[in-house]
Amino acid sequence: MPHATQHADVATAELDSALRGGPFHVALRAAIAARGLPLQRVQHHLSRHGVKVGVTSLSYWQQGARRPQRPESLRAVRALEEILELPEESLIRLLAEAGEGAYGLRSAARSYRSLVEASGVLDQLLAELDCPPDGGLHALAHHERLRIGARRELAERESHHIVRAHRDGIDRFVAVHHGDRGATPERMRVHALENCRTGRVRWHRDTGVLAAELLFDTRLRAGDTFLFRYGVEDGTAGASREYVRGFDSPGGQYALQVCFDAAALPVRCHRFAQHSAAAPRSGCRDLALSGRHRSVHLVEPRVRTGFLGIGWDWE
Repeated sequence: MPHATQHADVATAELDSALRGGPFHVALRAAIAARGLPLQRVQHHLSRHGVKVGVTSLSYWQQGARRPQRPESLRAVRALEEILELPEESLIRLLAEAGEGAYGLRSAARSYRSLVEASGVLDQLLAELDCPPDGGLHALAHHERLRIGARRELAERESHHIVRAHRDGIDRFVAVHHGDRGATPERMRVHALENCRTGRVRWHRDTGVLAAELLFDTRLRAGDTFLFRYGVEDGTAGASREYVRGFDSPGGQYALQVCFDAAALPVRCHRFAQHSAAAPRSGCRDLALSGRHRSVHLVEPRVRTGFLGIGWDWE
């Protein structure tokens, strides 16, 4: 028994250390070890909490190979804190410290609590628009252009999509925009610019999330390609500092251009990548601001699952 007691003491000490300093996967692995639960039992407890997560996903999480980022996964992390008898938000906090982001939308200094809230809000808005998780479209190319205004605000965003349908009957796309902190989505305007028209628009004031239908006026068959373009007029928040786009699956080309007003030029711009919403940022590289057009850009010939973005610093 002394040996078992000593082992338990070591496991508890390792857990305490991991919860204080992270990273997330080390803390999760230490918590599971300290409670002596096999992953199958952890999965069983999660299912009793109404959360479905596979044993493979749990294994990846504790190895650091993947990070929880989907709404269901984030709910699982909160359930794990209870199942593993951990302090409230101890695992969530470690995810927040590792890095932030949301759905490939805006991620301007938002807390992880805000990320979880926004994920639930988006689910609700998409349900109101009768939008299934799989929209039936595969991205062949996606080009985005942001305009940063004289007040350093995100003034507008324009998106040009080239897509291919992978099932019959697709006749719309749901565009999502997540404003910077303090944004008021009811004041935003969605403009259908090419090969589409605006349908229903829904928003959530507290999180700054807006979702809008773009109707194609045609029904695509599986294999059909389609091009459409739309814009979102924002300008409702304070200074913007970065833009992040997320990808749930590998896809085609992605290009992001950020254009600055002559009265508000940043002192430094850089690109970055993240494997998941809570993973550390990598691939950081400075971007030179073009003199005449006052813009920076990135081009990814073939995107991978994860996040890409451009950040900039003001004086």
